[in-house]
Amino acid sequence: MLLSRTFVAYLSRELTKRLAVGPLELADPESIRQLVHDMITDELSVEDSLNEEVREILGQYTEYMRRQGVSYQEMFRRIKKTLLAERKMIRASGRESGDHMKLSRDKINEISHKMAGLLRRAPRVKFRSEWNDVRLEIVRGLTDLLLAEDKVSLAARTKIRTQKREIPEGSPEWDLLYRRYYDEEMRRYGIDLASVSGW
Repeated sequence: MLLSRTFVAYLSRELTKRLAVGPLELADPESIRQLVHDMITDELSVEDSLNEEVREILGQYTEYMRRQGVSYQEMFRRIKKTLLAERKMIRASGRESGDHMKLSRDKINEISHKMAGLLRRAPRVKFRSEWNDVRLEIVRGLTDLLLAEDKVSLAARTKIRTQKREIPEGSPEWDLLYRRYYDEEMRRYGIDLASVSGW
């Protein structure tokens, strides 16, 4: 998934808090937090499924790519772009669409529309503001939290790059260091992901 499950749990908690002190009155914040969490997870899982489908398709074209001299990454991008267009899906990955955050602006916008609609239908949720104001607060909340996460991720990657020897990205050692530095940087921002990991 583009975002770790722990970070999605944190994101859901903080977004729910932000909405509760702003445009929404929540009689049961815990159930709304779970609703927000499930909705974000479902939205991100759609692209995970698509990526898996693209990998399966590429398995059938190994010989073609070798003969044509086309890289796996290039073919992956082409097939994914075609499937996204055919299915009228919005790309979730921001970096693949030129955005700096892990989630694209278009995906954040789509999530905000769906979430505001979901919250409008949720029991024991009262809107203190107009529907679009709630939606815009969701956009601001997601963007703020994702920008902070992006800084943390960049700092963790920078620490790995400054090691005395080169550690290849994707290797078990790189993954281990990334998780450690990522957690350290999150704590520097006052974010304790361990407090939401069991949620």
